[in-house]
Amino acid sequence: MKPKQKPRPIPKLGRPARRAALVVHVTASASWLGLTLGLLALGITAAGTGSAVTVEASVRAMKLFADWLLLPVAFLTLLSGLVLSLGTPWGLARYRWVCTKFWLTLATTTATVFALRPGVNSAVTAVAAGGSLPDAGDVLFGPVVSLSAYVFMTVISVLKPWGLTRRGRRLREPARRFA
Repeated sequence: MKPKQKPRPIPKLGRPARRAALVVHVTASASWLGLTLGLLALGITAAGTGSAVTVEASVRAMKLFADWLLLPVAFLTLLSGLVLSLGTPWGLARYRWVCTKFWLTLATTTATVFALRPGVNSAVTAVAAGGSLPDAGDVLFGPVVSLSAYVFMTVISVLKPWGLTRRGRRLREPARRFA
């Protein structure tokens, strides 16, 4: 019977790769935040104007953002965040703020796919058929929730609150014994 082998740790990123991944992550995250601000501005315009032409232009622009930009930027943010967390000492499950960012990013990406995009698509369908905006919530709720989540994630990225997770404390203990 073979002895149990320890799982190989994921190799850490070297400095150039870490810096490149950080630039990609910050750029993608800032892009996602900017797209959300743009969607919110368009949603407010669509919900607040009396002009059918302006409503239609606003929701069509929202659809363009949602169809072509949001998902690639969301997935790039998620992927680059995973690379950073797994390839650096921060780890994915060592610090509470990193776990929180991961789960919020996953939740907002999922919400983009299953809530924001369908809401924008239904608004475009209704307006393109000559009707009015069926529900302002379709074009406002998603961007407001997303914006709140992204601002919160930005704050915790800067402040790095809450300390280590249980797993992070457990991993730190053996390192202290040998130091």
